[in-house]
Amino acid sequence: MTETAPLSHLLWSRGYTDPAWIRRFTSQGRELSPSRRVWRGRAPARPLPHTGTDPDALDLDALDVGTTDTGPLKLADLFAAARTDAFLVLHRGQVVYERYLHDFDACTPHFNASAAKSYLGLVAATLAHQGVLDRTAAASAYVPELAGTAFGDARVQDLLHMGTRVGYAGRPFDKAIEAQRYQAVIAAQLRPFGYSGPTTIREHLMTARATGAPGEEFRYENGNVEALAEVLRRVTESTTSALLSDLLWTKIGAEEDAYYILDQEGAEAACGGFSATARDVARLGEMLRCGGAVGDRQVVPEEVAGTITSGVPDGYPRRVRFPAAPPDSPATLSYHDLWWVLNDPYGSYMASGIHGQRLFVSPGLDLVVVHFGSQVMSPAVPPAPLVGAFVRIGVHLNSLSVR
Repeated sequence: MTETAPLSHLLWSRGYTDPAWIRRFTSQGRELSPSRRVWRGRAPARPLPHTGTDPDALDLDALDVGTTDTGPLKLADLFAAARTDAFLVLHRGQVVYERYLHDFDACTPHFNASAAKSYLGLVAATLAHQGVLDRTAAASAYVPELAGTAFGDARVQDLLHMGTRVGYAGRPFDKAIEAQRYQAVIAAQLRPFGYSGPTTIREHLMTARATGAPGEEFRYENGNVEALAEVLRRVTESTTSALLSDLLWTKIGAEEDAYYILDQEGAEAACGGFSATARDVARLGEMLRCGGAVGDRQVVPEEVAGTITSGVPDGYPRRVRFPAAPPDSPATLSYHDLWWVLNDPYGSYMASGIHGQRLFVSPGLDLVVVHFGSQVMSPAVPPAPLVGAFVRIGVHLNSLSVR
């Protein structure tokens, strides 16, 4: 594996480093690219009740949610550092904090980026639990044209755990550059002058060749998720949008339709082209916190929801590095079915996307947090300490509830 090039060395990295472009993309994806809705269904939206506690008594704005070189970090400081667009906190199923900035509001779908990987992992795990999908089968058993590619020769289980070693079109693998090339596949406006590479997700996947045996190491790569999405489409004879609608969005009591952006063949950008409101993503997280149930209705099998933090199969790394972490940082997270597992005392896990998208679920803290942001991704801009802030908020809320 080659060393990742600094984003400043990439000639077409504007989408990571231009604040105005980032915010436009996070809020206007369906205006910039073809899209397909994820239908919320006909049923009334399930209420998200606000706590009856006086917000001043919770005092979240005054809470120290972290520390910096200059002193304590407050929520206002965190929002500025993360260029926060939306922030919503559920504690024991009730809204205790909800804030929108930069012209966002409760009904505005926001780009979820790679957090969408986890939602697709939930769909795949549910279908596997139902016996519709075989985790041990090669992906090419479902998508024959992927035979001979790195993803087609991998098992479904390998795709769910980022367990492939791959190079594209004979290039040495570089995560940052391949992420940029994937964006060029999806969006013609992001292609550099003279671009002659793949113009659809399918063509992109066909150029992938294995550089090592699958299932032996963790390598975060979008192609795993796109190959998995194609497997699920073949198994169910459905689109990714319809699958997410049928299995999740129509069952969590969503208020708004979500949507995926599409490539020029009409395939969803499953690894990150998904947008939804903060309130609906919070509903998804609350369903998971409650063991896969919404009220008395089991949406996701309890076994699927309950093993997100404990189901890493034998043979896969138990500790992995977060994509943005320095190469010399300790590997402290686990990765299971496309979810990030924190290995903290509270059984916390999260869906995570570039520019600050997070769905944080902590059963032990009775907590669900949604954060949407438009943070610049650059070596010159340190990442905001979001997860630490979420945990501090949860511990604080639990301390209030036992007084």
